[in-house]
This record gives sequence, C-alpha cells and structure tokens, in this order.
Amino acid sequence: MLVAQVQFRQAGKRYYFNPNQLSVSDQSLVVVETVRGIELGKVVGKLVEVKEEELQNELKPILRLATDNDIEENDYNKSLEIQVIHVTKELVRRNQLDMKLLAAEYTLDRDRLVVYFESENRVDFRQLVKDLSESFKTRIELRQVGSRDGAKFIGGIGLCGLITCCTTFIGEFDNVSIKMAKNQNLSLNPQKISGNCGKLLCCIKFENSVYEELRQNMPDVGDKIVTKEGKASVISINILKQQLKVIYEDGSFGYVFLKDIEKKHAN
Repeated sequence: MLVAQVQFRQAGKRYYFNPNQLSVSDQSLVVVETVRGIELGKVVGKLVEVKEEELQNELKPILRLATDNDIEENDYNKSLEIQVIHVTKELVRRNQLDMKLLAAEYTLDRDRLVVYFESENRVDFRQLVKDLSESFKTRIELRQVGSRDGAKFIGGIGLCGLITCCTTFIGEFDNVSIKMAKNQNLSLNPQKISGNCGKLLCCIKFENSVYEELRQNMPDVGDKIVTKEGKASVISINILKQQLKVIYEDGSFGYVFLKDIEKKHAN
C-alpha cells in the first residue's frame, strides 16, 4: 500500500500515514491524528510502497491538507512555547527537580501540551504535572529524552565547524561503536570523537560504509608487501588516499599507493 512520510519538526523522525486519497506531495503541510492528538506535519518525499506486515502500528489517516487557519493556529502555538518554558522552569525550581528543560509544544488544537526534558536520574514529576495543568488548563505530557535527543533540541556547532548533523538531516539515531572509529583510524580520545551530546559522533556511523569499502583490499599494519622498489613492511595506512607508509628492507621509508603494490602479504 502507498503511504506518506510525515515529519513534525526539522530533521525529525518520519512517520507513516495513510494519504487517504488526498493529493499530497513533497513538502505538503497536512493535519493528522496521532497518539497525542491532532497535529500539523509536513510530507517528506514521494508516497512510498510499504507492505502491511512492515507496519509496526495501526496506520492512521491524513485528515486534510492544512488550511491557512491551521497554519495560523500552529504559528500561534509556537509563539506560546517561550512562555511555557519560562513558567515550567519556575515550577521545576519550586519543586526542586533535577531536570533540564529542552522544549515544549502544543498539539494543533491545544488539547495537550508536551514538555521535553533531560535528566541523568529518574524524576518524580507528578506534582509538576499537576502544577502545569493548573497553569495551562490542558492535558500535560512530560517526556524524558536521552542526551542525543537533548542535543538535537538545542542544536549547535560540531567539531567540524558545521551545524550538527542531528539538527539538519538525521531523523533517527543509529548505534555508533568504537570499532567503527578504529576502522577509520580515528583517535580513540573520547574528547576528539564525541559530539555535543557526549556520545560518539554520528558521522562515524554514516561514513563507516565508505571506509569499509575502501579498506577491503588494503593490507594491515605489519603486513609485508612487494613494491617496484622491493620488499617492505606496512607501518601505517591512509584509507582515503589509498596510500601506505612502508619501511623497506634496507631501513629506508617510503609511500606506496595501493594500486602500485605488486604483491600483498608476501612472506
């Protein structure tokens, strides 16, 4: 069946919805029903074919294309978020809770207010929910997120000097391992391979497949090879350049490109 992919925030997770025979296309603003209530989202890309057994939850329909009134309501809701955060911070301080507020958002009909926060510990926020309900006269949902999601809400500049990937295009976080960093010959110093969230850099994951492909035919450090200049041992490798630094039998050093190796792993 054909489904539409809908996002609710920049670089957010994409959710499947039934287009419900509506004429939707890439970047169409639509009103949908979610588990939280009525929300405004944006269609991303073309309709895609998905098998019913691949759907994890019941496929909800797109209710309508967003009207001018829907867009105005959504903009008005966003204008309220700064005040919501201000009031919530004061209530958090009053209740002496160890939590870092990240963002707040209303559903389109303002039937529910969702407040996102980060904390290293489990937080008993029952009294806070009561206080927020009294202040904003709507249903309250407090959602604790991890450090990666927290960094995504806040945004910032990465080690590369560019805006962080999580706020520009990464919709869902993948697992990143130290093995991937080793594959890329990266320094294993946590300060050099960790992002603003304190976790391993996301770019290590989506660059890893390229490194694995380039690494396939390269010898390892310590392997012996035969070059035009004679036999040598590999002392370091540059995966991207496809180049090796070697030491020859006479003790001299040199650089060899992978394509120029006459024989690998020679005895």
